[in-house]
Amino acid sequence: MAGEKRGGWKVPLAGFAGFALGAATVLLVVWLYVRERGPLTSSPAPFPGSTAVPAAPGAPPAIPSPATPPQPGMSPPALSPPAAVPPADLTGRDLLLPVQGVRREDLRDTFTEARSQGRVHEAIDIMAPRNSPVLAVEGGRIVKLFSSDRGGLTIYQFDPTGTYCYYYAHLESYAPGLTEGMQVARGQVIGYVGTSGNAPPNSPHLHFAIFRLNAQKNWWQGQAINPYPILRPER
Repeated sequence: MAGEKRGGWKVPLAGFAGFALGAATVLLVVWLYVRERGPLTSSPAPFPGSTAVPAAPGAPPAIPSPATPPQPGMSPPALSPPAAVPPADLTGRDLLLPVQGVRREDLRDTFTEARSQGRVHEAIDIMAPRNSPVLAVEGGRIVKLFSSDRGGLTIYQFDPTGTYCYYYAHLESYAPGLTEGMQVARGQVIGYVGTSGNAPPNSPHLHFAIFRLNAQKNWWQGQAINPYPILRPER
């Protein structure tokens, strides 16, 4: 009995020592983690290969452009704010008027006119009789034949350098044999003036737009450029 009493204190002491050792181990692990990774409240590091670009103080969050092309029935193109001055390389090309029988002095600048739902036109309307031939303003490639609620039957043509896209809308029909990927020549008939899409049925015209393509060369995205001073330059 006397031996049991003398050794009784060793059991709780051993338990306390084990607890203290475990707590010290946990604290050591936490301290090493914080030293390696930084405070637990810090922002997570970006994924490998990503680039974190800090936003300017007070700036609204960036809204990315759609990465996937629009589906039939939607209304492209999605254009960024227009260029203030027409690019010199475009004004020097002497682009052809895109509607046969129309004179340069007949053109009207409708680029900044308001449209429904707070939109801006960002194109010019070239009035002409229904089924007037629509001409390629210069050589290039037909990249997309598209039908949308607003534009109706449309054509997207890239210029020879792949820098700009020419957009022809409200067509009555395409020229026979016109296909995506086709190379066209300056002045070639590619379609016919009409009122498809949301054009007034009694006002046939060609909705013509130019935009500078982005780095991805997406046919539905770019920076709007006013065609009027390009098609009717000051002489």
